Amino acid sequence: MDRRHVLTGGIAGVLTLWASPVLALRSLGGGGLAGQRTSIGAGSVRKLTDSISVLDGGGSNIVALSSADGLVLVDTGAPNNGDRVMTALKGLGGNTRVHTVFNTHYHPAQTGNNDVIAAAGAKIVAHDRTRQWMSVDHWLPDQNRYQKARPKTAWPTDVFFNAGSQTAGAEHIDYGYLLVAHTAGDAYVYFRDSNVLAVGDVASPVNDPELDWITGAWIGGRVSAMDLLLKIGNDRTQVVPGSGPVMTWAEFKAERELMEAVRQRLFKQIRQGDGPQDMVDGGVLKGLTRTWKDPYKFLHAAARGLWGNHNKLDPDVV
Repeated sequence: MDRRHVLTGGIAGVLTLWASPVLALRSLGGGGLAGQRTSIGAGSVRKLTDSISVLDGGGSNIVALSSADGLVLVDTGAPNNGDRVMTALKGLGGNTRVHTVFNTHYHPAQTGNNDVIAAAGAKIVAHDRTRQWMSVDHWLPDQNRYQKARPKTAWPTDVFFNAGSQTAGAEHIDYGYLLVAHTAGDAYVYFRDSNVLAVGDVASPVNDPELDWITGAWIGGRVSAMDLLLKIGNDRTQVVPGSGPVMTWAEFKAERELMEAVRQRLFKQIRQGDGPQDMVDGGVLKGLTRTWKDPYKFLHAAARGLWGNHNKLDPDVV
């Protein structure tokens, strides 16, 4: 995509960015007791504290809080892993009845087994935008097809708009909205007493960061969301991303600094009229602390999101 395509296509992006999900795209399909730094392997369970574990949900992370009241989960894993997830949960011991699930966002990798766990009696808590995206058909431009709405049995049953809190056993749980960071409906879940913070795909220690731009996500929103999270935790907080290894606080801060460096570079390039291929050719992602697996895909989504937020770039942007 050259400069002219970005300039002409950007205005269309502005018009569609906040549109109904029917018109939109889903762009996606550490610390610890022992200080382990390995990824969560298939079928594995990793203990973070005496009461909190991280389970493999088919390539994505599920956080499980165990208490006398039963289990609280953050996310339910990728589709077609329900039986394996339920087996792993039973292996935690104690009362393994799941009574509450938090969804960090609507993507199937995080909500793929909602229906299985809801059928066992759990309530599902998520931001209102997450339920909206799960409940309607929406267009997948990269696949040239519609994605059917998820079955109603998989939808969140309890929605929030800003923030909330609850207790489970002795654990205080805070949760809240992360505005347009990865999708339109991102949420964090903070287990305050255990000092474990689940952030979904707002952190991405292994995979390329993803910006579901047509739902409203953009790189400025991602940095702002990370700044909000940095006000919640502390140097001893363990951060659980949507996939990949649990992060230390220092690692999460380093990813935030990386994303801010990228944001500054992209603001400059977009103001000059550069499109994704111009940025790739110009090496805009070179010299950073990580290497992107698919630079064009990331820059395409970033450029779309930036044009959708053109009024936030600088006063002299048309």
